[in-house]
Amino acid sequence: MGPSVYVINPNSSKTVTAAIDKAVTPLRSADGPSIVCLSLAEGPPGIQSQRDVDGVIMPMLRKASELEESAGAFVIACFSDPGLHALREQSRRRVFGIAECGVLTALTLGQRFGIIAILPTSIPRHLRYLGAMGVMDRFAADLPIGLGVAELSDETRTLSRMIEVGRTLKDVHGADVLVMGCAGMASYRNALEEAVGIPVVEPTQAAVAMAVGHVRLSHARTS
Repeated sequence: MGPSVYVINPNSSKTVTAAIDKAVTPLRSADGPSIVCLSLAEGPPGIQSQRDVDGVIMPMLRKASELEESAGAFVIACFSDPGLHALREQSRRRVFGIAECGVLTALTLGQRFGIIAILPTSIPRHLRYLGAMGVMDRFAADLPIGLGVAELSDETRTLSRMIEVGRTLKDVHGADVLVMGCAGMASYRNALEEAVGIPVVEPTQAAVAMAVGHVRLSHARTS
């Protein structure tokens, strides 16, 4: 068995992890690498604050350390990329954060990217990260759908709010590509893209695609 791509959801929600697992299914292939999605039992039910972000770093580093020998790459499946640089220091494997990969993928699809956030409180955290990445010249706006965790279970309402926010990002803020600012929302991507009429990046898919490509190329036989 070859090395695995480990996709770590730093919250404890099995529902989110199941949605992530389903989102990356198209990237699985018989000749590998295997893609293993897992939750962090010590994490909060959802990561909604800087305190939540900071609090999951040590448990995540411990989990990654246990998986190091069988890993080909790690993906941190939270849009705040908690512990990204700490894990890069710790691990000999390549480490991908979904926010970084989602934004970098968006830059290949359009000139100005907009982010659809879940909660207004996430936006200052996103802006700090985008500033650190040096991509603010290509940034249109980051707008929340403003639904709580319980309301997100209403799929019709969630999609309609995403479409509404996506159209605002496009028509008012000039975004020509959108990034979904949360893990586990891939089931809405096609419908959102069709309704708004511009490319939509689901960040976990973007990160796992990069990770799988890296592992396959690293273990390819060269003639």
